[in-house]
Amino acid sequence: MSDLLLDIGQNPRARRLVQSLGLPISLPQKLRRARGPYEERELFGRTVVVGGCGALAEVLADVLARAGADPHVVGEASAVDPYRGPGEAFGRPPVLLAPGEVPEGIRADALVFDGCGVDRPEHLRVLHEFFHGWIDRLDRCGRIVVLGRPPEDRKKPAAAAASAALEGFTRSLAKEIGKTGATANLVYVADGAEDRLQGLLRFLLSDRSVYVTAQPFRVSAQAKSAEATPSVRPLDGRVALVTGAARGIGAATAELLAAEGAKVVVLDRPEDDGPASRVARSVGGSLLLVDVTDPEAPGRIADDLRERHGGVDIVVHNAGITRDKTLRRMTIEQWDQAVDVNLSSVARITDTLLEGPLRDGGRIICLSSIAGIAGNVGQTNYAASKSGLVGWVAALARRTAKHGITVNAIAPGFIETRLTAAMPMMLREAARRLCALGQGGLPEDVGQTIAFLATPGAHGLTGQVVRVCGGALVGR
Repeated sequence: MSDLLLDIGQNPRARRLVQSLGLPISLPQKLRRARGPYEERELFGRTVVVGGCGALAEVLADVLARAGADPHVVGEASAVDPYRGPGEAFGRPPVLLAPGEVPEGIRADALVFDGCGVDRPEHLRVLHEFFHGWIDRLDRCGRIVVLGRPPEDRKKPAAAAASAALEGFTRSLAKEIGKTGATANLVYVADGAEDRLQGLLRFLLSDRSVYVTAQPFRVSAQAKSAEATPSVRPLDGRVALVTGAARGIGAATAELLAAEGAKVVVLDRPEDDGPASRVARSVGGSLLLVDVTDPEAPGRIADDLRERHGGVDIVVHNAGITRDKTLRRMTIEQWDQAVDVNLSSVARITDTLLEGPLRDGGRIICLSSIAGIAGNVGQTNYAASKSGLVGWVAALARRTAKHGITVNAIAPGFIETRLTAAMPMMLREAARRLCALGQGGLPEDVGQTIAFLATPGAHGLTGQVVRVCGGALVGR
């Protein structure tokens, strides 16, 4: 899994040498990843510059103050008013900046633009007016979050056009800043769902979203919710099932969920007893050896969760396989294996868990794939199964919303695992470079996003596909 350019990029002396010699080598930025469990003041001491139309000012003020950020608000004198109360309560007084004012010496850790008031195409110029002055002040590994209203909720075509334009803007901006390790994401906030923005905003502004960029999120009030959103150990008292947890993304996910307080059930095939047992011991969880394609698997899993844990709160469908062949050479057995493990078993197991073990307010998280939903040569079976998950998630989310159960999928891009390490070197290098961040992700990057979707703070997200791909140039 070695990457010469990435290794050079992470060595300050080597970077300086390459730059001083003027060599035409693109060096990916070393990404700043979070270490340890969630913290109350996740953004402590970070400068966040806020601009835009002010519709979400009260929510932004509260989130930034609680997380320990230092807000710098761009606007007229009244723009800073919503930030005064939270600033006094949490010791983070706001700084007012006049429109167009970019003081010397200020570097921004994050830029947040509230575009909820953008309702005509001509209003889009406010994007240029804000970002043009501040984009060069964004630090390496910085964060940009653009907020807006969903285009489908806009009554007038001009307003829908303006909202939709935010997506193209944000995706393009993410690709412009990716070489510095910075990310840019868009959040559409439905009217009436403003109070559900907090958890997602904290995640996107933190170092836990390091490999999530160029993505649109939709925050809604679709799923019923009646619980508070703790900032520290948000999974205390919850039981989490992770399939395919013996190694890679599954193992990283189990570790992160356990760090936030969850009791993790590590599930993998009987053949992987050794590595699965080690993961279970390391996270203080329990072991469940089951082949997910076994017709008896749904019942065995449900019984184990009831008898040993009294039920389950979080289900992570991570188990998956590839059986790659071009269609003309693919056997029906290879087709069936990929579809059964990646899609059919997910549906069977979930249907059984929804009959009782999965508690209200639960979380269902599935692993799709960029390669799957974008299509790939020799992967018709894999792509069918992974894009099938996208449709399944959207449909199931509507059915479970009344119980407060959210259902989402994650589509990883190029992630450095033992499977990608077996790829030809040139193919690995190309895959790493074909994203805005110019490098592959790590299993923990996917695990961090799974862990966030498992928390109460993610109750505004359901029926969605979140790409953890570093801004890949393929997919949708």
